[in-house]
This record gives sequence, structure tokens and C-alpha cells, in this order.
Amino acid sequence: MTVRGLVSALARGAAAALICAGSMSAVAAPLPRSGDASPGAMAVDVEVALAVDVSYSMDPDEQALQREGYITAITSREFMQALRSGMNGRISITYFEWAGPYDQKIIVPWRLIDGPEAADAVANEIARAPYRRASRTSISGALGFAKPLFDGSGFRGVRRVVDVSGDGANNSGTLVTMARDDVLSAGITINGLPIMLKRPNSFTMDIDNLDIYYEDCVIGGPGAFVIPIREREQFKEATRTKLVLEIAGRAPERPVVPAQARAPRISCTIGEQMWRERWGN
Repeated sequence: MTVRGLVSALARGAAAALICAGSMSAVAAPLPRSGDASPGAMAVDVEVALAVDVSYSMDPDEQALQREGYITAITSREFMQALRSGMNGRISITYFEWAGPYDQKIIVPWRLIDGPEAADAVANEIARAPYRRASRTSISGALGFAKPLFDGSGFRGVRRVVDVSGDGANNSGTLVTMARDDVLSAGITINGLPIMLKRPNSFTMDIDNLDIYYEDCVIGGPGAFVIPIREREQFKEATRTKLVLEIAGRAPERPVVPAQARAPRISCTIGEQMWRERWGN
């Protein structure tokens, strides 16, 4: 099977979970590039910053599933086939955890992946890191942290992607749309993996339609997409599908978006609103 066929098969295998971005930011023209312009920067097909939610809304089981999903994806045969299909046959990855607006921690600094041994080494680094949880959910903080990471990565990617996974809406820090637009202004694409395993309730501040929130308020850039996870059994397959599509530089054909649908279908400040209603600040 060709890589194109492989990617299509994986996308179908995600139980139609792949959703293209519907926002104007996701269909914008290519933007000016910035990044590591140092003479020694190594050319790669794509630089991927994996931004992983560790807020208290993520229970220990979800955290384990999330981490196992990335470990399985990075070491999968499909991932390696997508890697080898690129012009350079190599990519760079960094993996960091995030929670509140000032709580981000790099677990794996920028690493080159050019074959199975390098992929295994990155997966082992992720697996060895101790689990942690922290307060608040600041997607904007994660995006703001991710943007400058590319400037000193040591790599020069044809494409640059921030890959955000999480189970809630932004409820602290800068407005998520402002952070998103700042990242997009640097020519960086944002993709999303919204985790939708819990039934929304006021105590956990989970929301209905988190996938739509990610589509309209979080992701953007050329080829941006969302893969929601609604069942625990989807974690590994969905994460693998997303990474393969990112590495291969592919996404499904984008449907025509009616003009009236270009406005957010859900409030991009819903997380902040829910926090104020519960805590009064």
C-alpha cells in the first residue's frame, strides 16, 4: 500500500473522527515564516511540537492513555512509512506538558527522528518521565510557550506544527484566539486532539462539543485538522492517525464552508465564563 493509501486507510479507520477545520484561520493563505535560521540548522520535513494536557481534569487513566497513544504512534510502522516518504526522510519532535498559563514543562527536548532507533529513543524518553498534574487549563499558555521553541530548535522544517491534545476549553491566561492568531502569524499550523471521554458537567467544567471548540477557536493554518477521541479504545489509533497525517503533510479534502458558518459556532470564551460562574473570578 502506498503512503497515500495508508494515510487514507488510517483516516477511515479512525471511525470518521477526522474533522477538517471550519474557521477562516484554517483556510488562510500561507503566512510569513520564522524559525531557526542558524547556519547549522538541519533540514527536516516537519517540526512537530507535541503539547500535552496535564491539568487536573485529566484523570490518571486518561493521562496514561494519552502518553501510551503517543508512544505507540511514534514507534508504529505507519509512522515510519510516512517518515520515509518525505523529501528529507527525517523529522524533529519535542514533547511538552502544559496546564495553567505559566505551567509548561519540556519532557523531551527537540529530537531528530530519522529511523526506528531514533523513534524508539524518543518513545523511551516519554515513557520514563514521571506523571504529574497541575491546576487550570490554558491552551493559550501552551500555544504561547510552543511558538518560540521553533526558533532555537536546531532544525529547519519545511512545515512546522503545534499538536495540542486536551480535554477542556481554555479557562485562564490570554484569550485562546489571540494566542492562536499569534502562532499562525509565524506560519505555524495548529492541529488538535480533543479528548471527549467524560460526560460534560459543571463540576469538571467539561463542555459539549469540545471538537467544535477546537475547530473554531484553537486550530488553524494550512491543512489544519482535528481528530476527536470519544472512546478510550480510540486513543492509540486516533493519535497514530494524526501523527501520520502530520508527518506525511496530508489532510482530507476540505469541504466548502458557507460564509455564515465561518463565525465560531461555540463561544471561544466558554471556559473562562464557566470558571467565573463557578469560582467568581
